Amino acid sequence: MITKKLLYSLALAPAIANAQGQKPNIIFVLCDDMGWGDLACYGQQYISTPNIDRLAAQGMQFMQAYAGSPVSAPSRAALMTGQHTGHCEIRGNKEYRSGSVTYGKATDYAVVGQHPLDPNHIVLPEIMKDNGYNTAQFGKWAGGYEGSVSTPDKRGVDEFYGYICQFEAHTYYPNFLNKYSASAGDTEVARELMQQNIQHSFYGDDYYKRPEYSADIIHRKAMEWLDKQRADQPFYGLFTYTIPHAELVQPEDSILNAYRAKFCVDKSYGGDNGSWYHAIGHVHAQFAAMITRLDAYVGQIMAKLDEKGLTDNTIVIFSSDNGPHEEGGADPTFFNRDGVLKGLKRSCHEGGIRVPFIVRWPGHVPAGVKNDHPIAFYDVMPTFADILGIQDYVAKYSNPALGEKDYFDGISFLPTLTGNNDKQLSHDYFYWEFNETNQIAVRQGNWKLIVKKGVCELYDLASDVHEDHDIASQYPDKVNELKGFVKASHTNNPYFSVTLP
Repeated sequence: MITKKLLYSLALAPAIANAQGQKPNIIFVLCDDMGWGDLACYGQQYISTPNIDRLAAQGMQFMQAYAGSPVSAPSRAALMTGQHTGHCEIRGNKEYRSGSVTYGKATDYAVVGQHPLDPNHIVLPEIMKDNGYNTAQFGKWAGGYEGSVSTPDKRGVDEFYGYICQFEAHTYYPNFLNKYSASAGDTEVARELMQQNIQHSFYGDDYYKRPEYSADIIHRKAMEWLDKQRADQPFYGLFTYTIPHAELVQPEDSILNAYRAKFCVDKSYGGDNGSWYHAIGHVHAQFAAMITRLDAYVGQIMAKLDEKGLTDNTIVIFSSDNGPHEEGGADPTFFNRDGVLKGLKRSCHEGGIRVPFIVRWPGHVPAGVKNDHPIAFYDVMPTFADILGIQDYVAKYSNPALGEKDYFDGISFLPTLTGNNDKQLSHDYFYWEFNETNQIAVRQGNWKLIVKKGVCELYDLASDVHEDHDIASQYPDKVNELKGFVKASHTNNPYFSVTLP
């Protein structure tokens, strides 16, 4: 078993720098609700993703990478904190609206954000900033409501543009977006009104007259920031694009029209009364076009790095925050979006939590490699710490006031990235819990325990990756062993509760 002391004392090498002694830049593109099987390089047959496929061909493609959770906010929290959802403060999509805590359908525009990240536990942009990086995030924040203790301006982010509230991000033609720029002298996150959008009603056909498409705007802001970066100043950009999440709507352009021609027989969606999902035609074309639009964004990022001569010293990561959704008319069955995996968003089966994960780093990460080493979002923090050469990052960044309860759950996968597989440590097990569907999951090797409302199911992923055959009754000792991991991993949280086995 890997001891805590050993686990958190791995980063003993100096920072990995280029020939000029410069630390590597990092761009992490985290899209929203893209399933493991939504990219051509992961087997998708209907959707064109040439740029992301090229990124995979130039880098390492992880075949067993896991999100932090089967939904957005806790998954992103695992990435930000290096904690799994048994320890992390955010374990579900709890909403704060008009000063009260609620959850469900929107009734007005006063949605202001989600439950905040624990201000006493360090987050990834704070570590990057502490190590000399320019930091930015463009897209969804989902780490605290407006005015809370955890907004980008308070958590090490120099530049932010997008949605503080992920519920607002259910619409691509919003009334406002949020912005913050330390370099511009901003003191806190503010709202930027979408002046052209608000001239048209949010409901009915008038909605489709709104011209300000948030995904394009957010990407444009990200590109403007990237264009300002210099070779002599390391930068970290987290691009949390909302595509292909929620409503299936986008500008009428050649990308969309190409798929309308391809899917001659398509479906329509009538909308959902009382929600933010509008009626739309050609749902298959809309969904496919959204992913190809995202692919175009990635292509533009790669081209900008080439143009500025930054490609060789920039790590580019691409992933998704959880498995595929079916809200807003999305049709994951048509696209076989979970590939060979069972389950969608909100499920702790493999399809809800296993995600695409691609890393390109020229000269360090071997090209064209498909890797089966399992990783999870909470492994990103220690991996970045390893890259930066931080000596025992847990000791450096633990909060003494929290003591042993300031958990860090990840293991650096830098050895795997750089081809030093013999030096790679592995998790004893991976852990997830999700209160909204009352599910818990543990993976140990190829054993997978899923607890649904306290009832245990057991699967052998080596022979049953689709999790069709519950073998809990055949292996009671293994079930008990994995149940022990649940009890060791779960800490009580007053805002998010699950039924333990």
